[in-house]
Amino acid sequence: MAAPHHRFWPKGIPHDLWVPRVTLTDYLDVAARRYPDKPAVLYCGAALRYAALKARVDAMAAYLQQRLGVQRGDRVLLMSQNCPQFVIAYFAILRAGAAVVPVNPMSTAPEIRYYAADSGARVAFVAQDLLAQVLPCMGSADAGVLDAVVVHAYSDGLPAQPEDEVPAWVLSPRQPLPNLPQVPGAACHGFEDAVALNLQPLPDTGAPDDLAVLPYTSGTTGHPKGCMHTHATVLASNVASQVWKNLNVDSVFLCVAPLFHMLGMQNGMNVPITLGATIVMMPRWNAATAVRLIERHRVTAWTAPPAMVIDCFAQPEAATRDLSSLCLLSGGGAAMPEAVAAMLAERFGLFYNEAYGLSETAAFLHANPLARGKRQCLGMPTQGVDSRIVDPETLQELPQGEVGELVTRGAQVMTGYWNNDAANREAFITLDGQRFFRTGDLAAVDEDGYFFMRDRLKRMINASGFKVWPAEVESAMYEHPAIHEACVIGVPDAHRGESVKALVVLKPDQRGKVSEEDIIDWGRQRMAVYKAPRSVEFMDALPKSGTGKILWRELQEAQRAATASADQGPSSSGTSSPAKHKEIS
Repeated sequence: MAAPHHRFWPKGIPHDLWVPRVTLTDYLDVAARRYPDKPAVLYCGAALRYAALKARVDAMAAYLQQRLGVQRGDRVLLMSQNCPQFVIAYFAILRAGAAVVPVNPMSTAPEIRYYAADSGARVAFVAQDLLAQVLPCMGSADAGVLDAVVVHAYSDGLPAQPEDEVPAWVLSPRQPLPNLPQVPGAACHGFEDAVALNLQPLPDTGAPDDLAVLPYTSGTTGHPKGCMHTHATVLASNVASQVWKNLNVDSVFLCVAPLFHMLGMQNGMNVPITLGATIVMMPRWNAATAVRLIERHRVTAWTAPPAMVIDCFAQPEAATRDLSSLCLLSGGGAAMPEAVAAMLAERFGLFYNEAYGLSETAAFLHANPLARGKRQCLGMPTQGVDSRIVDPETLQELPQGEVGELVTRGAQVMTGYWNNDAANREAFITLDGQRFFRTGDLAAVDEDGYFFMRDRLKRMINASGFKVWPAEVESAMYEHPAIHEACVIGVPDAHRGESVKALVVLKPDQRGKVSEEDIIDWGRQRMAVYKAPRSVEFMDALPKSGTGKILWRELQEAQRAATASADQGPSSSGTSSPAKHKEIS
């Protein structure tokens, strides 16, 4: 019996997926042969063409093998902001037969030490502005775990006259490498010096099922876990995305999302390179620069989280630039608020194509058909993907419409967590004789077979026994004309167990004009009383991750800590401090 969503399956898209039995570097080799003079990466006005990209990748891979002792199966850290050197280092690690361990540039020395120790990496690529965070991790087992660090300067990837405004940290010239006499056996190596040797790598013996990427997930408790992705799992997500979105060799991609994260790594780098397409890369997010680049380079495809899209089209320059080349605007990580989606369609003729994936699935897993998308929707399982909704406790499959945990299987699902059997036992279950991954996301399926996110399994708010999904409330709040951003959290309540609180950023021209009580009253008129925020706090900005996701957990923990502190504070005076937010019972 056909699944309900097959009635709305995109014409011309096969239901099954043939995963290429090659490696990621094979695609770079093909692109360099086919399009040697075509720009692979455009960066602040500089063009890195495919032939030159391959030559630099081969030279760096050879350096890893011959000078730093990297062997097939090793792991190598990569820590940098977006830049051409990130792309070169990434593919060089793969060409050397090793696996990339992408590291968030905001990581601290203890976090870096953990990634290196847990993955077993002895070599790292790092941008010079981040070197101070890595140096404490070099040396013997007592002092650190890294033997060698290859250092690059962003400015080495710039043209003589960069386009637009370039951040000062990108312009910083190459600095002398530090000597490390205090850590015998450890050394820093210059990125450009290594490439200049023009060494030739050993014959490529990589295989599709070799470990390719080991991204670490932040997790909800304990240490981050490494997701084991092979060339095959990365390519399964990659190729399915290309076909589903009608992407081709002439597509031009805006690369804004951080490359250390699967969203940016796949959509901003791997998909374009496997196509032989062009990447327009930004070192860091800047809304005004983004619209200029879309106009200048006739960008056709941009994948970004909703927060970036909201910033981009809310700033005045978006209305004055020619953005007509942009035909695919897609993303995930959070639902696009209905009010923002309607604005994009009405003012710019753009339809935000929502998709769904995780680090564990190499990004692309579910998507909306381009011609029949639904808003605030995870879409449908894509080629070869089998997703179901189960009771989180009994693991029994639930009927259409009921909320449960989304479990999935497909060629893009990781092979498991690195050296963590306990986590694997929790993450994988067997249904109908097949291995399924537990996403930890709560969702429901409608009558058409489309999946809708309700929230994270551990984010649900229990208000007097009523289940409240913060994402649903947040989506509704974006309809308020004064709200720029909102984050809904649960706060302790002596009577209800938990209450709904909204942390709100107002649009600049609305600050001081809208009160907390105004928003509370507005919410009660538009949603069930138990869902509507009972308290509101205005903030100048909401903290975000490197990929633009609002850090709801950080906000919730801070609020709960503040509540606990207030409950334990002195109360004998009979007075209290002025409230920073409004609460209505």
